[in-house]
Amino acid sequence: MATKILEIADPYDTIPVRQLIVGSRLPCDIFIKEKRSIRFFLGKDVFYTKISQDILKEKDISEVYIYVKDIPDIDFYLSRGRLLRQAGDEGSIKAFKKYSFNKEQFHQVDTNLIMPGSKINFGLYAPNRFNFSPLIEASDESPAVVDSSIFTVAGDVVIKKSDLRRYREYIGTRQHSPELPESDKLRIKALALKEMTKVVLQDFFADPGSGEKMKEIKTMVNHIIECIMNNRDVIYTLLSLKGYDYYTYTHSVNVAALSVGLGIAIDLKPDDIEKLGVGAILHDIGKSVISHEILNKQGQLSDVQFNIFKNHVLEGEKIMRAHKSFPEESFSAVMQHHEKLSGKGYPNGLSGGKILLFGRISAIADYYDVLTTRRYYKVAYQPFQALLKISGETGNYDSDLLITFIKILGKMK
Repeated sequence: MATKILEIADPYDTIPVRQLIVGSRLPCDIFIKEKRSIRFFLGKDVFYTKISQDILKEKDISEVYIYVKDIPDIDFYLSRGRLLRQAGDEGSIKAFKKYSFNKEQFHQVDTNLIMPGSKINFGLYAPNRFNFSPLIEASDESPAVVDSSIFTVAGDVVIKKSDLRRYREYIGTRQHSPELPESDKLRIKALALKEMTKVVLQDFFADPGSGEKMKEIKTMVNHIIECIMNNRDVIYTLLSLKGYDYYTYTHSVNVAALSVGLGIAIDLKPDDIEKLGVGAILHDIGKSVISHEILNKQGQLSDVQFNIFKNHVLEGEKIMRAHKSFPEESFSAVMQHHEKLSGKGYPNGLSGGKILLFGRISAIADYYDVLTTRRYYKVAYQPFQALLKISGETGNYDSDLLITFIKILGKMK
């Protein structure tokens, strides 16, 4: 999607930057004026953070733009602001900690797989002021019919983790529905594969020592490989559209799909593609033992927190060493996805040829997906912007692989 620009002809109003509330979720799209154009800055439901505030200060911007139609929402937001300011920064931090805890009780889903008019026996929720508000309430005893209004929700749609079994059953039913048009089967199959893989990963992250769940992970990787081998363009469906938050299991599926796609494009042998895919999908398994407060932190980590965060690489190796079925070749995707050819990466500061092929591939895939995923404290890069940024980091990433990677993502908007 191209960068959103507010045309001068569009009705808009301005509000002072000083009235924006650090730590609050924005009620509407926010625009800024740069080089005579009014450009998109932050989206509705994104958190306005100290980092965003500093960016505006650096740019010497004292007012931001909103659509006139959003004035009632802004007025309500500003009236709440007085109460939030009374609570101060400490209140904002506590609220975000509460959100981080609540977030871990839910699982992010792709509504593209949910059919309007179908019956579901699991509830659907959306983030709302550090909490999660019900969009549809449903259970085995009281199933509900999906209303098309859920598709207008900005940002994430989630289900309770306790409903993962029901959602998994729905995925199977949706994928094998006799009413599914022939023209839609490939897309639905890819969406179902992505959603099922996220559920399997969620289970594995909760119990990373399970040998049975490890076998299931390998099965899902082989399905991803088969899917992309049969149709290279299906990679666009396998990649999750970006909501407004980061979920490790969604990121892991994206990195696996991107890595497998790149491995296929450079003509790796089938056995090597499988090993690459298994390493890529589990590259962040070490995060399963890192505090949610650090993983979900709003804004930049402190030095101490970042050192703890970096340990996810070593923890990942430790977890996977316990799995005798985990291929030795796959470890480079786990151990080296944060290494840089320049030697400026971590955990070992490897450089040049010391970084193996799977490490080089997973590093590009991981960084691209991080850049193009929205977080509460930053706007996502558009695909072409992310590729430009990666390409601009001279000496950090394999240039030959990057050229192929750019060709793979040529249709991304």
